[in-house]
Amino acid sequence: MDPDALAKAFVEHYYTTFDNNRPGLASLYQDGSMLTFEGQKIQGSPNIVAKLTSLPFSQCHHSITTVDCQPSAATNGMLVFVSGNLQLAGEQHALKFSQMFHLLPTPQGSYYVLNDIFRLNYA
Repeated sequence: MDPDALAKAFVEHYYTTFDNNRPGLASLYQDGSMLTFEGQKIQGSPNIVAKLTSLPFSQCHHSITTVDCQPSAATNGMLVFVSGNLQLAGEQHALKFSQMFHLLPTPQGSYYVLNDIFRLNYA
């Protein structure tokens, strides 16, 4: 599959799952995965999902502005950089965010998130 198409498909799947079924993100992470969320480092799929499901909002919608990707040749993986807007339920203004994923292939032929860095972008 074309790397750009793969990155776009991953991003669509990730944010649709985040917005509608956050616990469903568990299958995208493994025990060695790490999330840095606003500077806080969290390791392992159960801990990452616990962090994401404990965020102080239950409903949100991600609107993606850009998706950039590069191959990670040493691992046959991919770096994916996303920017966009995060609309929280009941809030008038959307928050701008950036997120970077390092995806690695699984033996089954799919990809999992090894590294995930998320930041809100304040003006």
